[in-house]
Amino acid sequence: MKKTLVKYPFLTKEVEIYERDNGHKIVLAHKEGDMVNISSWVKTGSINEDDTNNGISHFLEHLMFKGTNTYKVGEFDRMLESKGAIVNAATWKDYTFYYVTLPKGINNKDFKLAVDLHSDMMMNPVFPYEELGAPFDINDNTVTDKRERHVVIEEIRMRKDQPWTKVYNVCNKNMYTSHPYKRDVIGTPEIISQVTREEIDEYYRKFYTPKNVTTIVVGDFDHEEVLNTLCEKFDFPNRKETENRVNTIDKPVSKTKYIETEANVQTSYLMFGWLGPKANDLKASICLDLISIIFGDGSSSRLQQNLIEKLPEKIFNFISSEHYQFKDGNNFFIQANFNSEFKEKAVELVKDELSKLLTNKITDEELSKAKKRTKSRFAYSAETVSEIGETIGYYMTVCDDLKLIEDYLADLDSITAEDLEENIRKYLSINNAVISVLVPNKE
Repeated sequence: MKKTLVKYPFLTKEVEIYERDNGHKIVLAHKEGDMVNISSWVKTGSINEDDTNNGISHFLEHLMFKGTNTYKVGEFDRMLESKGAIVNAATWKDYTFYYVTLPKGINNKDFKLAVDLHSDMMMNPVFPYEELGAPFDINDNTVTDKRERHVVIEEIRMRKDQPWTKVYNVCNKNMYTSHPYKRDVIGTPEIISQVTREEIDEYYRKFYTPKNVTTIVVGDFDHEEVLNTLCEKFDFPNRKETENRVNTIDKPVSKTKYIETEANVQTSYLMFGWLGPKANDLKASICLDLISIIFGDGSSSRLQQNLIEKLPEKIFNFISSEHYQFKDGNNFFIQANFNSEFKEKAVELVKDELSKLLTNKITDEELSKAKKRTKSRFAYSAETVSEIGETIGYYMTVCDDLKLIEDYLADLDSITAEDLEENIRKYLSINNAVISVLVPNKE
């Protein structure tokens, strides 16, 4: 078993990474206190899906909580929540992760219970048919089954009725040619209504393999004891390791792409989207984080000041920018809600602010303020066991390298206004933008 040490900023001891002979990684991080966080991150999400199984990763996440041969459905949540635990999971484009955060209990009794339950859920889910529900025709309105298949379908329908989801999905889909990132992580009712238990079990055994799983424990505990326990319990029964597919990285559009859609909304929405660097390009990723803060994060940002506070006309109700980081290439977005009568003007005003990022140079004051906010966020992420676990999971799963975190603060300090300008020119040209606009139905 290979051991690596990482100097994690703000922690008093080095983080230990153990890579077992089978490829399963175990990360142990010391954080003083009574709380402990246990999580397992799986390198699968919509990145491993196609048009025939889109949404299966998210559906599987739901079904993982439906019991094992040892613990029946509901027992996992009931036993842990009675100990004050927070139990949850999430699916995104590059990963699915499951976590438990709780007080350790007297003599670590509750902590040991959490390790036992978490490992059993990860290794031995049974996907009971009575919890899954039978496949059915999505157009058959007489089906009133309330089992998990229908819970997920209802979640999809509710989410897709949201204006921000509509405008994002159109923008996201049009930013890509063939990469799986173009699909919505939550999937479609048509696929979820038809996917079988056998297909779900096959997907689970294909991707929940040793090389794809990283298990992380953060807290104050006996590292040797926990390491031995995890090695014993994470036995990966009936798994056959296969190579994850390598996806072709799409190039940004070469000419501004504008898509307008209609919906039953009262105001209009817009989203500008760009493809960016890979998440493990740490310096470029930090640069885009800083640009996002300066441009559209908070009341002092340029977009907020120039398009809401100082604009004589009431055109925008909300505007901001976001930077999402992904294994195969990040996304940068500008998003806004505006009064529909000003559609053309709203789009042109955003374009104008984008060009001013280069013509009105980023000042030393703006850069310093953005760096301070970034450092503050980074420090805050080391305050709790759950935040530490999530940060480690991100670096291990999306970036494939926790060592990057050792250089984070130094890279941040080294960035200049010229670095930001270079990244604006490289990634945020209006020629490489996809613009999605959602307007009210004409009728």
